[in-house]
Amino acid sequence: MTQVRKQTVDEVRSQGKAAVARAFVDELRHIHKGGWGNPWGYIYIAPAVLMYIVFQAWPILRGLFMAFSDYRWLIPETHGLSAFNGLDNWVELMSDKSWWRSVGIAAKFSGMVLPGTLVLSLFVAVMIAKVKNGLASGFYRVISYMPVVLPLSVAMLVWAKLFSVRFGYLNVMLKAAGVANPPNWLGSPSVALYSMTIATVWRRFGEWTLLFLIGIYNINKEIYEAAVVDGTNGWQQFWYITLPLLKPVFTLVLVLGSGIISATVEAIALFSVWNVEGNTMGGPGESCMTAGLYLYRTAFTHGDMRMGYAAAMSLFLGVVNMLITAFVFKMMRTERK
Repeated sequence: MTQVRKQTVDEVRSQGKAAVARAFVDELRHIHKGGWGNPWGYIYIAPAVLMYIVFQAWPILRGLFMAFSDYRWLIPETHGLSAFNGLDNWVELMSDKSWWRSVGIAAKFSGMVLPGTLVLSLFVAVMIAKVKNGLASGFYRVISYMPVVLPLSVAMLVWAKLFSVRFGYLNVMLKAAGVANPPNWLGSPSVALYSMTIATVWRRFGEWTLLFLIGIYNINKEIYEAAVVDGTNGWQQFWYITLPLLKPVFTLVLVLGSGIISATVEAIALFSVWNVEGNTMGGPGESCMTAGLYLYRTAFTHGDMRMGYAAAMSLFLGVVNMLITAFVFKMMRTERK
């Protein structure tokens, strides 16, 4: 009986696929007979197509060419096609010790930020989901999302004051607790990267909290009710129901936040904290010189602005990020029946 039912299901599926294929072929024939269609349609979409070409397609093609050229902003002779140098940028990149050191720092930074943000945002989302009062839960959602909407410059100035050696609230509390020599949060090479990690986690966890809340709110409450009837406790419900059903949200969060790219983007945004303390970009002692900051410094602040070499770095990071994204999709894929 089961085999017959399976055959019936397979037949229905094959017939459905055949119907979709026939409909697709009919639509293609209809489009072919219609020719170019109404010319006003092309006029309406022309602005969007033009903007895409100018602001998306052309920068991508230009960046790809620059990655294989010795383009230097301060040297006009390198701005044309004659600057093409093949794989010279990539050969130099493979032997650039400063570059690989910055990649290692970015990987370490990302390895701290991603788990910290993931755990904190999931914990906050679960706690907010437990609040039954709609007004109170809405208030908590606003509070958790506040760091995301707060202007980055203001947020980082606040953290700079918190991390101040003499008058920062953190060191004042540590001294009150009996710590004789509190750390120099922004001036010590051994502590600065961890300070940046704390600020980054605080900055990003609100966005992921809302994503997890959306996933939790979409879980059918009857599943939890059935689990309660079966005698499960809160931890078992979280482990065997909430986490598995949040797999699509985990996939989205990991794709958005994993990899070296996410770490370097945050690092570029956060270098203002170190400038407030009078340190150079990536300091102190280049302990926070992530790959993104090294790329930015190469392209815009040092020497003759080697944008071609920086474009090769950016392309390398893009390929790495695509590989990480593919790995996340493969590991987090859900079985479809």
